[in-house]
Amino acid sequence: MLDDRAKLLLKALVERYIAEGQPIGSRTLSRASGLDLSPATIRNVMSDLEDLGLIVSPHTSAGRIPTARGYRLFVDTMLTVQRDGPQPPRLAPEQPQKVIANAANLLSNLSQFVGVVMAPRRTSVFRHIEFLRLSEKRLLVIIVSPDGDVQNRVIFTEADYSQTQLVEAANYLNANYAGLAMEQVRERLKNEVESLRGEIASLMQAAVHASSEALTQEQDEVVISGERNLLSVSDFAGDMGNLRRAFDLFEQKTQLMRLLDISSQAAGVRIYIGGESQVVPFEELSIVSAPYEVDGQVVGTLGVIGPTRMPYDRMIQIVDITSKLVSNALSRPK
Repeated sequence: MLDDRAKLLLKALVERYIAEGQPIGSRTLSRASGLDLSPATIRNVMSDLEDLGLIVSPHTSAGRIPTARGYRLFVDTMLTVQRDGPQPPRLAPEQPQKVIANAANLLSNLSQFVGVVMAPRRTSVFRHIEFLRLSEKRLLVIIVSPDGDVQNRVIFTEADYSQTQLVEAANYLNANYAGLAMEQVRERLKNEVESLRGEIASLMQAAVHASSEALTQEQDEVVISGERNLLSVSDFAGDMGNLRRAFDLFEQKTQLMRLLDISSQAAGVRIYIGGESQVVPFEELSIVSAPYEVDGQVVGTLGVIGPTRMPYDRMIQIVDITSKLVSNALSRPK
């Protein structure tokens, strides 16, 4: 447990380091904290904070910088967020993919770091389906989703079907299953296969399997904008190894997906500080994220990725407002 004096000095050290990016010495800390303490007293408190693993002295520098644990204590107990800052521009209601791309750009432009948005999970519900015979045992399946998105998928069948049979199968699916998820259609077809002619049943089962894959296949699962902003961040500019690891993270996206998935399970803004867990294994990076909704249902997550030394209060505000803008742009007007 820290006393009030130690908390105030830690808060001043973190804020000063975020602003300047240089190790903070006791003389600078004395001025920044506003406390009337001798340099010796401040050095003693800094030594205690170092013993607790909250700050560390890099190399042989006389100054100190926060550790991941120090940042976490600062974020959890000392951070104050101003809610009266300038509002970002509204996101116009567009096709979901365009809203997502615009949101990633907005996050990047406002933060001057990296904007990242996990696209909404695509539904496997279909509104309309058609089959087109391309050649023997080769068909084009055309699936229209409820929001008007069109997916095309070429499938190969065991039997050859005439165009008349294909129209018959499509009509049956559209009349009986439109508005259902492909997984539901697949289950119902298993039960109704006896009442359908064998060749039509096998066609529809093959088509439903292909359609399910087409509709659930993610396009741009994670949209990232502003990676080049990290080139101008002093924490990365002088260390190509750090920069390379960061760009590897953006390129692989798998770890980002896992992180954003975790974020979507919690309400409000979450902060992940680099190095404090395997969620963000790079000490130099932190992520501020928040879930967004469509018609009251959480469907994805967005956030800002930047150096651990980032102005968290401003990032929280940017992410919080952007998540609300995305939710409004993707939801039906009330």
